[in-house]
Amino acid sequence: MGTALRTSPAPRPELYQFTRLDLTTAGLYVAVAAFFTAAGDVLAPLMLQISPNPAVASYSVNLIFYGSIGVLALVAARHIAARDLRVLATRRWFTLLMVPLAVVAMMILTAILVAVSGPVQTSANQAALQALMQQVPVWLMVPLLVIVGPFVEEYIFRHLLIGKLSRRVNIWICCALSVMLFAALHIVGQEDLTLPVLMPYLAMGAVLVFVYVWTGKNVMFSYFVHAGKNLLAVIFIYAIPPEVLEQLQRMQG
Repeated sequence: MGTALRTSPAPRPELYQFTRLDLTTAGLYVAVAAFFTAAGDVLAPLMLQISPNPAVASYSVNLIFYGSIGVLALVAARHIAARDLRVLATRRWFTLLMVPLAVVAMMILTAILVAVSGPVQTSANQAALQALMQQVPVWLMVPLLVIVGPFVEEYIFRHLLIGKLSRRVNIWICCALSVMLFAALHIVGQEDLTLPVLMPYLAMGAVLVFVYVWTGKNVMFSYFVHAGKNLLAVIFIYAIPPEVLEQLQRMQG
């Protein structure tokens, strides 16, 4: 697979070596995510101690989780992120054009795969996000869903699982692993696991893997695509009245 961007100066191999901070950040991410999945019912009453409003409690926990992991990820990936931003700065028109095109491609691929796989189904993750957005203002959701969340996930699923792991494992295996684990993250705990529920996340993961590898493992480019997709989703949900959104979901079901 060719690459659209080339780093200058030559790539620095040390940027793709696992560090203790990488392992600590990834380990903490997996451990906390697994803990909340396994002990969700037990933790629900404790979360309400933060706030009697379940939405506020859920938002607070997610903000603390992603905010903490985000700080560690930023410190761990600061050199590669700075280098990738410098590369993108030399290709401004490419970045400005290809980021929205990649988002559109992701939406088209998702629509095709969902149409082929069966009736549209809303995942538990998506339903929870929509319910959260109906009670939390947009200015609070944007930092979580558009800025911090995508950076953490691109650091974990692209930079670590492909950029660094591919030095030891075949890159195509790393790409497949990235897509599958990315989708699994978003449906973990789903009671009714079906192909239509899985497909949107597989499509999103596939496009993010493609643009990451295509741009020469540029994690900031895949981050901008991921953030752009989430921003579009946030605008869509906040722009449509809740009652209209519920009617559309019933029609899809």
